[in-house]
Amino acid sequence: MSCQQHPPTLFKIESKQIPITNRIKAVDSIDQFVKPYRNRIDEVLDSTLAYATATFSSKDGPLNTSAGNFMADIVISEAGPIFKKRTNNEIDFAILNRGGIRAEVSKGNVTARNMYQVMPFENTIVVVQLSAKSVRELIAFLIQAHQPHPMSGIQIKLDSKGSLYSVNIKGKPFDEDRSYFIATSNYLANGGDNMNFFKNNIGITETDYLLRNAMIDYISKMDTIIPLVDDRFVQAK
Repeated sequence: MSCQQHPPTLFKIESKQIPITNRIKAVDSIDQFVKPYRNRIDEVLDSTLAYATATFSSKDGPLNTSAGNFMADIVISEAGPIFKKRTNNEIDFAILNRGGIRAEVSKGNVTARNMYQVMPFENTIVVVQLSAKSVRELIAFLIQAHQPHPMSGIQIKLDSKGSLYSVNIKGKPFDEDRSYFIATSNYLANGGDNMNFFKNNIGITETDYLLRNAMIDYISKMDTIIPLVDDRFVQAK
């Protein structure tokens, strides 16, 4: 009996916080080992992708903004072909969240580092199929929130009192008798930012495409990018 082995039991865990400050001196051997990798990363991140004619902001419009419009348009442009190839369907519209835009893109040269600042999260683009009823809930959410959540492919018009006047999707009136394919982030598709209507979906298609990478890929193909605030979500005066 004395030789019997018992499974180990956790008795106690101890920890302490070690603040990372400039008081910690760099170790030369480690610094020299990392240096070529760091230089290469800096070279890639700081290379110019395109030129912005003005600042892209998430605050330059009451219900749609230049930064939000730009991001949502990119989602359809870059993820659309992937979704089409995998499902033979097309994205109807895109919805993101305003809170996901974490920085402005200033006038001048735009770099990959800027895109990491705008979108620091590892969110991927997914396409959610929703019934007309769930799309109605989505529209009601946007109207109630009354915020410039990024959107593309859908146009919402409110009357002067803030009530719904019209909804068009891909240039056609909203159809109560069909389902729609909505591109968004995997975070929102799981009900993030109180977008619970996405939970009542018919199906979800993962594109395996990081939203940030889609932005970098799109801008890399451009020479110049121009901020735009338009009428995709507006209220009559």
